[in-house]
Amino acid sequence: MSHSLQVLGFGALAIDDIIYVDRGLSAGKGKVTKRTTDHGGNVATALVAVARLGGHAGFIGWLGDEPAADLAGAELEREGVDISLAPRHAAAAPIRSVITVGPDGDRFIAYDDDVLHGTSDALPDDVLMRAPVLLIDGYATHSESVVARARALGLAVIADIEWTVGAATDRILTFADHLVLPLVFAREHTGEDDPAIILEKLWSTDRSAVVLTDGERGTYLRQKGDATRWHLPAYQVQAVDTTGAGDCFHGAYALALAEGKSPLDCVAYATTAAAISVTARGGRRGLPDHRTCLAWMAAENAPAPRPIPGHHD
Repeated sequence: MSHSLQVLGFGALAIDDIIYVDRGLSAGKGKVTKRTTDHGGNVATALVAVARLGGHAGFIGWLGDEPAADLAGAELEREGVDISLAPRHAAAAPIRSVITVGPDGDRFIAYDDDVLHGTSDALPDDVLMRAPVLLIDGYATHSESVVARARALGLAVIADIEWTVGAATDRILTFADHLVLPLVFAREHTGEDDPAIILEKLWSTDRSAVVLTDGERGTYLRQKGDATRWHLPAYQVQAVDTTGAGDCFHGAYALALAEGKSPLDCVAYATTAAAISVTARGGRRGLPDHRTCLAWMAAENAPAPRPIPGHHD
């Protein structure tokens, strides 16, 4: 069927106060070199990444019931994300975060997430069917029924999970056919250390892909119908600010998936987009466009996927 959008998403919507300091975060203290405020949130920033890359994205999480006062929603709309399908509620508000960034681009995020999460359980099926891909994060545990309906309707569900709240998180992981997880969370969740073993432990016959991201050490992948397990090294770049890099990865992966790319090709595109994003300050300022990604991917030093030795069907 034809879709009016390519990627839908609901999850964290945040306003970030970002503080840059002149020493590494382990130093204990340091001088502030810059302060700024930016909009963020895992899914929200991922959807902005989709729009920057030339795709069509829609946010379907809770927004405030007074559009004129809804700064986070207005920013999404300004960035080209469709918010017309989002349910509204008087109690809806963005997460507020304070992010401290060291000179090496590493950061610490302190957040207050005591807000309304997820989306309306009454979200109609015809809204979900506006796109072939649904992107969710850990807050999707507040809207399990919507995720289950999306899968039943045939959407590809991409899960970006960074923490667990127990059984509800386990169920969300089961619903998703594309697990795109930070390796640090996957290690905690499975109790395993080796990425290749973790790929196997997270695999099921209902999966299309399991993707494990590990920052500057690259990404690990198992995809359906492929006997090979893959490692894609990261680009060698000087990171200025890693805020939003994972969100950019998820947005680029989701867009490539909506365009019919294989998970391995989605990972290659997402790896490129994320690498570009860390070369600028702020969670969204460095999000790239499609042309820049293609230029990086065509360069001689672009990383190529490698089979993980000894791991295949």
